[in-house]
Amino acid sequence: MSEAEQVPASAPEAAAVLDALNATDSNGTEALNATAKFVATPEGTALAYGSLVFMALLPIFFGALRSVRCSKSKELGENDYDSGFRNSADMPETITSRDAARFPIIASCTLFGLYLFFKVFSQEYINLLLSVYFFVLGVLALSHTMSPLMSRIFPDSFPNKQYQLLFTQGSGESKEEIVNYEFDTKNLVCLVISSVVGVWYLLKKHWIANNLFGLAFALNGVELLHLNNVSTGCILLGGLFVYDVFWVFGTNVMVTVAKSFEAPIKLVFPQDLLEKGLEASNFAMLGLGDIVIPGIFIALLLRFDVSLKKNSRTYFYSSFLAYIFGLGLTIFVMHTFKHAQPALLYLVPACVGFPVIVALFNGELTEMFRYEESSPEEAAAKDDSSESEKKDQ
Repeated sequence: MSEAEQVPASAPEAAAVLDALNATDSNGTEALNATAKFVATPEGTALAYGSLVFMALLPIFFGALRSVRCSKSKELGENDYDSGFRNSADMPETITSRDAARFPIIASCTLFGLYLFFKVFSQEYINLLLSVYFFVLGVLALSHTMSPLMSRIFPDSFPNKQYQLLFTQGSGESKEEIVNYEFDTKNLVCLVISSVVGVWYLLKKHWIANNLFGLAFALNGVELLHLNNVSTGCILLGGLFVYDVFWVFGTNVMVTVAKSFEAPIKLVFPQDLLEKGLEASNFAMLGLGDIVIPGIFIALLLRFDVSLKKNSRTYFYSSFLAYIFGLGLTIFVMHTFKHAQPALLYLVPACVGFPVIVALFNGELTEMFRYEESSPEEAAAKDDSSESEKKDQ
């Protein structure tokens, strides 16, 4: 996940939950078409899936760019890059190979748990609880996403005051920080705008409000979830490749959850927009997991490009084009065979295979797999050890 937004617990669990909630575009679309008995026109179908592909590319492209700036800030041990509330939750979470290996298990347990919940408890009450939960997360994620844009829109003369929200526990030497948010007037403006969108989503469940939150979740995920190396990315994508294929082809669990779950964890676009306008109700959809999971791998390759200190972004663009190819192939196969398709079945080979072939051609495959990023904790530990060595000398 997103999951990405204000990341709950830890980044691996957040992203795993996001992918567990993921349902491919075909899952929901086929179910909705069967229910509504609506036959979309070729123009409506083309517009819907073209829009979904375009929307999927936005958080990957801009999230990857922001991840570079975020990574540089992490290396400097700072948290002042202009992307929203300045606090520890804005710093990237590094995913290790151990985390990546646990992803499919956590995602499967979460998905099956949701399936059981929907079978046992009232769908109405579960969705009400989830709506409130995602309302809070969506407002924070959208605020974080909008902040850099607002910083450029407001003139320098704008009275931008600084604020701090601090909650502590205990007193004296045992005092411990629970919450420590630093923000300014521009952040408050973003929060107000995001809250308006949140209320709109909460009351109307309109597909545009859903997409605004979904795009914010996806962009935050790509920006703030960092793979530590390419091998970890391959483990993650390979594990979720098996996960996606099993839960789509092997059971009806993912389809059931996709039909029952009402939350902004997917991008949607109406296939009957041309006939019914903004009140259209027959949606094609794409799960956020099919955006964020390949997206964090593509963002890693962009940071690898930057580390090469060349005036090119070869691996980023090759993986970005591979994602477009894989997503297009998913849609093509779905409509050819009229059956739900796990998008990662096509996205994973494309997003991993294309950059590897390019690296082989450029003679940089070893260098690619040796590229390593450290977590803020590891970087701090290295700095402490180097300082202690200097003192000893």
